[in-house]
Amino acid sequence: MSKIHKTFDRRDVLQMMAACGISMSLAPMTAKAASKRSTERPKSLITLWMNGGMSQLETWDPHSGTNIGGDVKSISTNRDQLQISEFLPQMAEKMDEVCLIRSLTSLEGDHARGASYVKTGYRLEPTLVYPSLGALAAHQLPDSTVEIPQHVSLGGDNFFPRGGYLGNEWDAFRVFDPGRSVTNLKAGVSETRVKSRTDGLDLLGQQFTRNRPSAAKDTLHSDTIRRALKMMSSEQLKAFELDDESVAVKQAYGDSRFGRGCLVARRLVEQGVRAIEVCLNGFDTHVNNHEGHRKLAGDLDPAFATLLTELRDRDLLDSTIVLCISEFGRTPEINPAGGRDHYPHWFSCAVAGGGFQKGIVIGETPSEIVREAKPKPVDPITIPQLYSTIMHAMGINWNEEFITPIGRPIRFGGEAPIARLLNEKLAESMSI
Repeated sequence: MSKIHKTFDRRDVLQMMAACGISMSLAPMTAKAASKRSTERPKSLITLWMNGGMSQLETWDPHSGTNIGGDVKSISTNRDQLQISEFLPQMAEKMDEVCLIRSLTSLEGDHARGASYVKTGYRLEPTLVYPSLGALAAHQLPDSTVEIPQHVSLGGDNFFPRGGYLGNEWDAFRVFDPGRSVTNLKAGVSETRVKSRTDGLDLLGQQFTRNRPSAAKDTLHSDTIRRALKMMSSEQLKAFELDDESVAVKQAYGDSRFGRGCLVARRLVEQGVRAIEVCLNGFDTHVNNHEGHRKLAGDLDPAFATLLTELRDRDLLDSTIVLCISEFGRTPEINPAGGRDHYPHWFSCAVAGGGFQKGIVIGETPSEIVREAKPKPVDPITIPQLYSTIMHAMGINWNEEFITPIGRPIRFGGEAPIARLLNEKLAESMSI
């Protein structure tokens, strides 16, 4: 059972950091020793977050020619007998790399509650904030060789991934305009002035430690400042910038915030960053759903397909899980405004790499409108099942109990993983 993770008052730390021109939040080392890279590359997770509720019917699960299909056409893919939306022609050539789940189910149909549930695998509750899957991965799989944040959000605005009961220091490091220079990482004064200030902080820290040794140990203020300054001078920061990428590569991903975010995500994985979320906003299409998804797919399709290609070409796909998911799907019915409304009962997600099965389709959804109160697809997969499966693929014990700061024991995963989503090696390891 894990030890209690102690949080600390960050006010004094942030004040001292501000004196050096630093404005950021960095995660401290956990009680577990940071792992060195082994011969087998440690797993990373890239989550492509389709913010607002992506329609399964205009993307991964079209029902062309039916009363729920709308105007979208289906196209063939490079996987026999599998068709997806005409809006995703480049991904149609990558479906042999993808585990496609068409029967994902959620318990929440509200944006805030749905996003919280899908990001964490647990329903929102007033007494405990759960960590996102990315925060959990960064916390459980630390790497001392990585000098930049291990949990990163690119292009998001709201519902960003949180550290929850692990501590706010495990919140995602947020970059709102990926591919540009990251703000607040350069001191506003000269190097001489920075050294003078840090020397002063060292003196204050020594005096503080001399009089309050226990408090100094708990706050970790000197460690936080040390790592912040190390990050500011790290060559790994260049992963956030795209100056050394070719024009052809940038064009392949697409000249959009999401496209740049996916390219930065690949660069961060190369540096060993554990968890990255790339956000594509605008899927809350209660009005004009068809055209809305056509436009958004124009950003998603080239970026997702190129990301898979580059990860494969750089021998990174087997060690990187790429998950494309949303907080819920959209209704089979088309409303009078030509839109689709919130629908958590069945929707789709795509998972590639990291030991997941390739070229398979899980579940079915009906081609007719189902009038049941809580309709279910064939072969439903829950969010907790999916996330426990991802944890297992990454080498995290989903069944491990963690004692929260208020003394509450909680398991990382709410339900058991599903072996048939994984390749033979990982599936067999579940029974060991």
